[in-house]
Amino acid sequence: MDTLDILKPVVDDTIASLAKTAFRLDPIGGERFSRQTSIVSSAYKRHGQILERAVRQRLSESKYFTVWHEPNFKVSEISDRAIRGRNVDIPDGGLIELPYGDPGRSIQIDAIVFDSRVRTLRAYEIKRGNGNFDAGKKRSILRDILCTQSLLKSYGSKRGLDSSICEALVICYFGVRALPNPLCLVSDDIDDHFVFPVRHHVERVNQYFQEQLYLLLDTISHDQDLDFDGLCDACPVKGRPVGQSQTH
Repeated sequence: MDTLDILKPVVDDTIASLAKTAFRLDPIGGERFSRQTSIVSSAYKRHGQILERAVRQRLSESKYFTVWHEPNFKVSEISDRAIRGRNVDIPDGGLIELPYGDPGRSIQIDAIVFDSRVRTLRAYEIKRGNGNFDAGKKRSILRDILCTQSLLKSYGSKRGLDSSICEALVICYFGVRALPNPLCLVSDDIDDHFVFPVRHHVERVNQYFQEQLYLLLDTISHDQDLDFDGLCDACPVKGRPVGQSQTH
C-alpha cells in the first residue's frame, strides 16, 4: 500500500465529519451558503492535520528513515532563557546545545526524522503555509524552532540515537514562508531536502481530499435550492424559478 491508500480512510472520515458539521446560519449567506462556508473553513483546518500525516507516512516508507510524532517535546526554562537572550531575529547564529528533559513548557513536533544514511536527526513543524503570519506569530515559531534545535541532540541521545547533525525546521508546504531560509522549506524543496520523492505522494493525498470536498459541496449545492421568493419585492430575481437565467 502506498501513501494515498493508507490515507484514504483518514480523508474519508474527515469528509464524513465535515458533512455533519454544525453551523450557525448567517442572515446574509442563508442556509445553503452558511453551510458551505462553514464546511470549507473547517476543511482548511483539518487539511493541516492530513498534510502532517501524509508527510510522515511518505517519509516512513523509506527504509533509511525512522519517523515519529512527538506531541510532548519538553522545552526547558534554560533553553527559553538562552534563546530569548539572543537576537532571535538572526536565525543563523551559533548552535546552542542544552540537555533535554528539564522542566518547562511542552510543544508538539509534527515530525522527527532520523536518517540512517548520514545520521541526521531533524525536527519539523509542518504548516499549510497558504497565508501570511503576523510578526508575533513568526517570532513564536522562530523561538520554538531554535529551542527545539538546542535540545534535539540531547533528546536523540536519550532515545539511543548517535546523530552527526541535528536541525529543527518548519515546512510551509504551499509556499508562504513563516521563516526565511535555511529554517523554512516549501513543497518545491522537500524532495531535494530528503533526497527521497515526497511531494508527488503528498500531492496525491491533497488531490483526493480536494475531490472528496468538492463532491460534498456539490451535493449540498444540489440539495439546497436558493429561496428566490424570500427576497424583497424590489429584487429583480424575486419569484424566478431556480436555474432560470435573468433576461435583460
